[in-house]
Amino acid sequence: MRQLPFARDRNVLVGSNTADDAGVFRLDRQRALVQTVDFFTPIVDDPFAYGEIAAANALSDVFAMGGRPLTALNIVGMPDDKVSPKIVATILRGGLSKAREANCAVIGGHTVRAPEPLYGMSVTGIVDPRKMLTNANARPGDLLVLTKPLGTGIVTTGIKRNVTSRPLAKKAIASMAQLNRVGSDVADQRLAHAATDVTGFGLLGHLASMCRASKVTGEVSLGSVAALADEVFDLIAQDCVPGGTRDNFRTANPIVDWGDATQAQRILLADAQTSGGLLLSVPKRNLQKLLTLLRRARTPCAVVIGRIIPRRRDILICMTK
Repeated sequence: MRQLPFARDRNVLVGSNTADDAGVFRLDRQRALVQTVDFFTPIVDDPFAYGEIAAANALSDVFAMGGRPLTALNIVGMPDDKVSPKIVATILRGGLSKAREANCAVIGGHTVRAPEPLYGMSVTGIVDPRKMLTNANARPGDLLVLTKPLGTGIVTTGIKRNVTSRPLAKKAIASMAQLNRVGSDVADQRLAHAATDVTGFGLLGHLASMCRASKVTGEVSLGSVAALADEVFDLIAQDCVPGGTRDNFRTANPIVDWGDATQAQRILLADAQTSGGLLLSVPKRNLQKLLTLLRRARTPCAVVIGRIIPRRRDILICMTK
């Protein structure tokens, strides 16, 4: 994307230059379109669950901007000699179930032959430009709040190697399939200065994008960041670390002051999430209202994991105990 010119249309409120979760195009003073697309290969064996997770992951980008999804298009790539039409239909039903839960109409899609299965969605939503959330407005003094624990990349790698326990696999699937629709309410009530969802670039990657866009530094409390379960660290010890997580770790090294973080903690913070939680930059005065809202929405967690501090030269993220 760096090789392409930025959109210069005055109605493009959010483009690619801040590495945000979705693009935003203003229609008028009260309405703007939120647009995103996401798809990936299967990370679980159950085709219905795969469809649910892929759809929840795509829808999350709209919620992270404070928007509400309107329509979605399915994106499907399948090796038709290996995957039956029945399985494809099951994947699509999983996606449809999440779209319906989000009050989002699935109005079509496109299918191609591919060497391995791919599924996801292109989603269009709507947001009030005066209330939308971006990753570019975090301010020193804000608290960082996370709504889902980390470790799905490690857990799903363990699933592929048949070493993840059934209870942990079930917990990870439930977390990935849960919608981040609370983001719309956070925006409506103006409880956060900035937001992003934690997906393929891991907590560190998405926080770094927020800090870079906002010209601040993030401070993360190591003891506050939750993993899905203690078993996640057992899987790390067994080297169940996906390639995306390793890439994130290498990218993070030059911009992170690791402090006393252990190797396992570093890997967890860099773990490539699928359909992870929201990371919210919240003024202290709004914290209790926000936590109450998150608990009512039954988010998997609602925990303060750090804060925003003034920009440190060359360091976007630093660790504390």
